[in-house]
Amino acid sequence: MEHKDIDHLFRHHSGKMVSVLTRIFGLAHLDIIEDAVQDTFLKASVSWRKQQPDYPEAWLTKAAKNRVLDIFRTLKTQQKHIGQLSTGTDAIAINELFLDKEIEDAQLRMIFTACHPKLDPRDRISFSLKTVSGFSTKEIASALLTKDETIKKRLMRARKSIQKADLKFSIPQGKALKERLETVMEVLYLIFNEGFHSNKKEQLIREDLCGEAMRLCQLLLKHETTRQPKVYALFALMCFHSARLASKTNINNEVLDLKHQDRTQWHFPLVQLGNTMMNKAVDTEEFSSYHYEAAIAAEHLKAHSFEDTDWDKILQWYLSLYELQPMPSHVLTMAVICLQNNDYKSAESYFKKLDPDTLEQRKYLYYGAKADYYKATNNLKSALEHIGKAINYVNNDLEKQYLLKKQAAWLKET
Repeated sequence: MEHKDIDHLFRHHSGKMVSVLTRIFGLAHLDIIEDAVQDTFLKASVSWRKQQPDYPEAWLTKAAKNRVLDIFRTLKTQQKHIGQLSTGTDAIAINELFLDKEIEDAQLRMIFTACHPKLDPRDRISFSLKTVSGFSTKEIASALLTKDETIKKRLMRARKSIQKADLKFSIPQGKALKERLETVMEVLYLIFNEGFHSNKKEQLIREDLCGEAMRLCQLLLKHETTRQPKVYALFALMCFHSARLASKTNINNEVLDLKHQDRTQWHFPLVQLGNTMMNKAVDTEEFSSYHYEAAIAAEHLKAHSFEDTDWDKILQWYLSLYELQPMPSHVLTMAVICLQNNDYKSAESYFKKLDPDTLEQRKYLYYGAKADYYKATNNLKSALEHIGKAINYVNNDLEKQYLLKKQAAWLKET
C-alpha cells in the first residue's frame, strides 16, 4: 500500500481511535494513547507493504481493539497509572465502544474537551487539530500560519492544562456549550480551509481534509444540543466551496482562477444540499460570520458566468462580514472585488489599509492582487514588480506556476 493511502487512513481513523481510547482510559493517559495509535499505523505501513488486507478499515479497528487490551494490561502493571481505569471498561464492553454511535459520542467529547475554556484559545485549536483529526505538527503550523516549534509548545501546554484542571471527558451543557461550540466551529473552519486552499507546497487541494471537516460538522448537526443555525451555516459554506473543488485545477493540474473555471464541473447536488442547510441556518435573528461567508459563496454559484457575478451584492456581504469580524484578509478581498467592478479608486483605498505582513503566509495574495491593480491601471512596471514579490512569497508550487505564467504573459507586453 502506498504512503498516501496510509496517510488517508490515518487521517480518517486516528481521531476516532484516540477518542475511543481516551473514553476508556481517561485524559490523563492521552500521551500513551496517541503513541499506541501511532504504533498501530506504523505497523500497518510495514505489514501492508507486500499485501494490503481486503478490508483495511476493519483491520485497523481490530488492531485498535487489540491495543486497548495491550494498554490496559500495561497500565495495570504500572502502579502510577492504575487510577479508576477499570470503571470505563467494566461499564461498557470494548466492542460496543467501537460502534458508530459510540465513536461519534467519543469524538464529540474529545472536540469539546479540546475547546474547554481552561485551555488557552490558541492551544485549543492546535490540540483539536492534533487529537480529533490527526494533523501533524507541521500541518497545524501551516493551518494556523505559525511555526512548528510554537505548535509543539502549544500541544504540550494544552496537555498540561488538561491534567492540572482534571477536565472531564464530556459534552458541555447549558451556558458552557455556547462558548465552546464557537471554538469547535472555528477549528472545523480551519480544517476545511486547509483542504480547500492548502499551504502544502506540492498540493493545492486536499479533499480528505475538506471531507473530514464536513464529517465533524455533521457530528454537531446530529446532536440535539449542537444542532444550531450557525452550525447549519458553517456546513452550508462547506457544501458551497466543496461544489467547486473539481474546477479549481485543469487536466494539467494547473490552477484556474474563478474566471476561468469550468462551471459545468461544479457539483450541483452539493449546491442543493448547501441551499437546504442555509434555509435552516437563517431560522435565527442573529447571523454569524459563517452566514455571511456562505451567502458570499452562494452568490458565486448563482452566476451562470464570471461576467454575470453580482459584485455589488458580494461587496455588501463582505462589508457586513467585516463589521462582525474585522480581518486583513477581508479588506484584501474587498479590494479585489473593487477591481472586478473597475472601481480602482476604492480598490486603492483598501490596499492602503493593509500591511501585507499581517497576512503572514498568505501575503503573496496581497502582492498578487496589487499586481493586478497596477496592470489594470496601466502601470506595467509596478505590476511586474509586485507579481515578482508574489512569486517569491508563495509556497504552493501550483500557485507559483500560475503566477509565473501570468508574469510571462505580461513580460511579452514590455
